[in-house]
Amino acid sequence: MKNITNAKWIKKPTPQVNKEIVFSKNFAVNGEVRRATLEATALGVYEAKLNGQRIGDYILAPGWTSYKNRIQVQTYDVTDMLQNENELSIGVGPGWKGNDYFHSNWASFPYLGGCELAIICALTVEFADGSEMTVYSDKTWTAAEGRNRFSHMYNGYVFDPAYVDDSPEKAVEFEHDLKSLLDQQGEKIIEQERLPVKEIIITPKGETVLDFGQNMTGYVEFKIKGNKGEKVTIKHGEVLDAEGNFYRDNLRDAAAEASFICDGEEHIHKPEYNFFGFRYVKLENWSDEVRKENFTAIVVHSDIKRTGYFECSDARLNQFFSNVIWGQKGNFLDVPTDCPQRDERLGWTGDAQVFAKTASYNYDVEKFFTKWLADVRADQTGWGSIPHVIPNVFHPDDECSAAWADCVTVIPWQMYLTYGNKELLEESLDSMKNYLEYINDHTWDGIWAHGHHFGDWLNLDGSNPQDCSNGTDKDLIAQAFAVYSLRILIKSLEVCGKDAEEYKTCLDGRIKAFRDKYMTFGRIKSEYATQTACALATYFDISDNIKEVARQLNDLVRECGHLKTGFVGTPYLLHALSDNGHIKTAYDLILREEYPSWLFSVKMGATTVWEHWDSVREDGTMWSTSMNSFNHYAYGCSADWLYGDAAGIKVDEENPAFRHIIFAPLTDERLTYVKASIESRFGTVASYWKTENGKTEYEFTVPAGCTATVILNGKKTEIGEGVHKF
Repeated sequence: MKNITNAKWIKKPTPQVNKEIVFSKNFAVNGEVRRATLEATALGVYEAKLNGQRIGDYILAPGWTSYKNRIQVQTYDVTDMLQNENELSIGVGPGWKGNDYFHSNWASFPYLGGCELAIICALTVEFADGSEMTVYSDKTWTAAEGRNRFSHMYNGYVFDPAYVDDSPEKAVEFEHDLKSLLDQQGEKIIEQERLPVKEIIITPKGETVLDFGQNMTGYVEFKIKGNKGEKVTIKHGEVLDAEGNFYRDNLRDAAAEASFICDGEEHIHKPEYNFFGFRYVKLENWSDEVRKENFTAIVVHSDIKRTGYFECSDARLNQFFSNVIWGQKGNFLDVPTDCPQRDERLGWTGDAQVFAKTASYNYDVEKFFTKWLADVRADQTGWGSIPHVIPNVFHPDDECSAAWADCVTVIPWQMYLTYGNKELLEESLDSMKNYLEYINDHTWDGIWAHGHHFGDWLNLDGSNPQDCSNGTDKDLIAQAFAVYSLRILIKSLEVCGKDAEEYKTCLDGRIKAFRDKYMTFGRIKSEYATQTACALATYFDISDNIKEVARQLNDLVRECGHLKTGFVGTPYLLHALSDNGHIKTAYDLILREEYPSWLFSVKMGATTVWEHWDSVREDGTMWSTSMNSFNHYAYGCSADWLYGDAAGIKVDEENPAFRHIIFAPLTDERLTYVKASIESRFGTVASYWKTENGKTEYEFTVPAGCTATVILNGKKTEIGEGVHKF
């Protein structure tokens, strides 16, 4: 940032809710311009224009942060856009500040940085003679209502191209913390892909519905003329119901509508301050002929680079992997959200934690998570707890939940393993420690037995399917994650060259307390024995007999024939099995297409990962309307098993970022080939195996300057850079 801190925050003197405000300023430039830059940000989301032309390609700038602590500033080069006489205008919509989840009145809005829309900016012009001038936001600007007559994160917008505010006001300056301003830290959000209409459907109810063929996040660009004064509307939905009609009861209170008031002229229109989660759209009051070529779905997400690929001989598994990729694209919109469509779209910490490993293989998310983790630290309470969602829109006194709050340890550690980011580990150490201290303060008889825990969310062990959290004992889960996070803290301290002895003593005590209460003879006691309990005790290395508790897990799966795990157990289920010799069972689970399974949704036509194992049932009915997202990446976490076990690409913790790779693929006769690759910091890491006539051949790629250990049939072979065949 150069000059923006010398500017003033400005707002409209008459407060507006759920409307666009456009701030504008006219200025002249005389002289030969060498360079011109605009620094800008907003309370809300903004779009800047110079002389009527859009500045930059940011969507929903400045993004979503812990507004009361951190507001990102974007810097644009506008040299080629300047004229002698200029108008700078910045339109602002509510964006995430209009996020009213759990909010009943304006009193809640301090957690979102206040209720009013505002901007601050500085346009600096550097002249060839070395002089410069700066146009600052101040009380000389004009503030007017914009053409978005209604704008809301969940409910959508109403756009009137003919509207002109005939009573603009002078902007007013106000005090707002300038220390919260920081240069753009995360990845910007931009338009990524354009999808054509796959099919125009006339439903049994007579609705006109467009199918874009892919559940996605973004918006529809459309060509429209219509009749003057006519209001046309696009409604967004993810699925059709059992009869083939447009369905969106699962959006709950989110209207998710895009409305356009026709003025008799032809327009090509797309929203400026909104996004939607959808595959299907329903057209209402559309007097124009509905043509495929008049509609395009624009995919919007953070500008993260694709780095991971997986393919095998099973088309169903390939579709599942595609669903995982699309789920990540749809939910990595500046923050890792749970879902992009309903009246929620929040940065749930648990979802991010379980998916972080897969996310870091699929895409380069180092910068993305560095920014989000800074918000985690900013919103962490003074007593060490981690809010359920980041940025936090809940009351700050909320207790934290095991597995959700552990994002503060798990994600920095994963960023170190995938990218070698030691600096992020160091920045996270105090936050990790404070969280572990919070756990200690809520421990009785060595067990973390206090707090609001979500448990093994959406598991299948509970007797009541509508009760999402019962099943595996919540205190068992909390204690297991206390052990897990302690292990991560200890390793993180050692990587950073710091003493960890006191935490090692604490770890020993927690493991002993877990074993004393929940285990006997190396197994989970029968009254606590669930797939999730066994998976955690195995994967977190808590049992004194890992092979035995893994055998117990295998028996539980074999007894019922399918998985029963929820958000907490699913990330570790396959690993706990295959790491301990139960490879066939792991493959049985990942290749199963009957409910419940990963491939059931594929069988039912899903193009993203579902929130529930049976979001749509076999007969086409829905699990629920209250909590039923069809784009919820959490269960996509198991794609890390496809990379790490099916393909066999593993990180060596002693030499992270794939500087040293462990290749240990696990084959299965139901697959004739598997190939995967990850673009690491040192180059492409790849694994490929194929089986023909009972013989399996392998090929491994090691980047320049890296080494690898190949483990096949129990035999280890050390290899260097290049392509190696076995």
